[in-house]
This record gives sequence, C-alpha cells and structure tokens, in this order.
Amino acid sequence: MKICINKYAVFSLILFLVGCSPLMLWQKKEKPVHIFSSFRGNGEDGLHLAYSYDGLNWTAINQDKSVLQPEVGGKLMRDPCIIRGPEGVFHMVWTSSWQDGGIGIAHSKDLINWSEQTFIPTMADYPTARNAWAPEIFYDEHQQQYIIYWASTIPGKYPQTEEKADKGWDHRIYATTTRDFVSYSDTFLFFQPDFNVIDSTLIKEGEEYLMILKDETRYPPAKNLKVARSLSLDGPWVVEDKPFSPENLWVEGPTMAAIDGWYYVYFDAYIEHNYGVVKTRDFKNWQDVSHQLKMPIGMRHGSVLTISENVRPLMDKLLALGN
Repeated sequence: MKICINKYAVFSLILFLVGCSPLMLWQKKEKPVHIFSSFRGNGEDGLHLAYSYDGLNWTAINQDKSVLQPEVGGKLMRDPCIIRGPEGVFHMVWTSSWQDGGIGIAHSKDLINWSEQTFIPTMADYPTARNAWAPEIFYDEHQQQYIIYWASTIPGKYPQTEEKADKGWDHRIYATTTRDFVSYSDTFLFFQPDFNVIDSTLIKEGEEYLMILKDETRYPPAKNLKVARSLSLDGPWVVEDKPFSPENLWVEGPTMAAIDGWYYVYFDAYIEHNYGVVKTRDFKNWQDVSHQLKMPIGMRHGSVLTISENVRPLMDKLLALGN
C-alpha cells in the first residue's frame, strides 16, 4: 500500500501544534523600511528623519524635530545624504553652507548617535569655486571605496553655458574618493554634460550605472530631471534628451528607492512648496503617483535609505525618540 504524504499539510500541522499558522509566520518576517533624511527651512536646525514601508506614506520620526544639529562650515545641514556602508556603519554628507568650498560629514551606527562632525574642504584646490552643493555618497563595489560627489561653480570655467545660468551659478559635478574617511583623493571633475547640472544621484542597476540629475539651465528654463547612463563610474555618460519630471514644473533634489519591483524617484517641487514622486521599472516609462504621496509638512530634499536587515531594533530606537 502506497502512502502519499502532503508535505504542506505536515508543515501546517507542525505550525498549528506550536501555535503558528503559515500566515502568521509570513507576517513575522521583517519588511524593509525606508528612511528619508531631509531638512527644514534653510537647514539651520539640522537633520530630520521620516520612515515608510510602502514608499508613499511617510511618517516623521522624533515628532519631526531635528535629530542632529549642524556644527561645521556655515552651520547648515541641507541636502543630507545617508548610505549604509558594507561595514554596517551609516555615513552622511550634507551642504554646510551656501558659499564655501566644502561639505559636512559624520558617521553613526544607529542614526541617533553620531560621530564628531567634520568639514571636508573639497574645493580647496579650486580657490575661485563659489560653492559645494548637494553632496552624495556612493559605495563603489568594484574599487571597494566610497565616492563623494557634489555640484560646484568655478566662474569662467564654461563661458558657453554660464550666461544661461542664474547669476552665473553654472555648476558641474566634482568628486573625491576615500576608503577610510581619513584620507581623500584629489578632487576631480566627475560629470560634465555641457549644461548647468546640480543634484545628481546614483544607483547601479545590473552592469549599468544610472544617474538622476537636475538640468539647472535658466535661459531658456529647464529646471527638470533627466537620466544619464554609463557602464563605468569613470564615464562616458550618455544623457537622455527628454526630461521625465512633470512638464512645466520646476523641481530639484531627486532621490531614488527600489520598492516592490519599482524605482521611485522623489523630488522637491520647490516653487509649489510640496513633494512629488514618479515611478518606473526601466527608467524609460514613468508614472506620476504624486497624488498618492503623503509627506511631513515643510519637508525639503535629502535622500532615501532602505534597511532590509535588523529592521525592528533600529526602528524601536528611532521611534522611541521624543517619547
């Protein structure tokens, strides 16, 4: 006599005997959480954090009070960008002033307790540089190093586009690399698309690097978002001609997150004083889902960090802030 055993039935029976159901077991799995770093006003009060599980409904952490006060540079903390390195430590860079030649950096193991803040004089070798705006940090797995990149204007460097910029603020993307956050490479020109560009952000998709950037051209006005592609961080970069951000809407500060098979690109609609988001699977076809987005009031741009491991201990600490 042949006996057939239903493996799923046996598994369900075991779960039943220990007080669990398959559905309960699934529900006990931790969902990835997305942490949005941002600023308010001019960045005077420092770092603000919010969290979401679906990428559309965002809740402020610490009652939307700052979790870190700025201490270096011009004592601002604008455009905060946070990543988690392969060693498990969080690294943050930010705009520390409207007009100086460097940026701020700090490190943390829990997003609450931060190291001493450091000012990096990223444009020290370019004494005429007017600024260092919206730095971002990216881990280069191939070279096993971090690349920090930002937008700077060097007056007279690109006269063909400077006349089209706001009061001569004609930016290109510069960068430095580091393995230990103690020593840094010489600053180098990272991205030169032959137009005024700021607020670039990177991801690696398969073998390709994708950059979301803001075309900051003022005359005629662009102020929109485009995609650039490259097979190497060293370039060359190919910029798609057509912007993907909503037509006739000036935006800035894009950041990306991969959520449930989609890439969400968030942006600060700074003229309208609100936030928007579009999503895509291929960076060619886009859906505007801004009408579904709920953000803390007054939120200004930063970056999205996704945590997929040890979510609960981190969130317990963060949600205990201010209580």
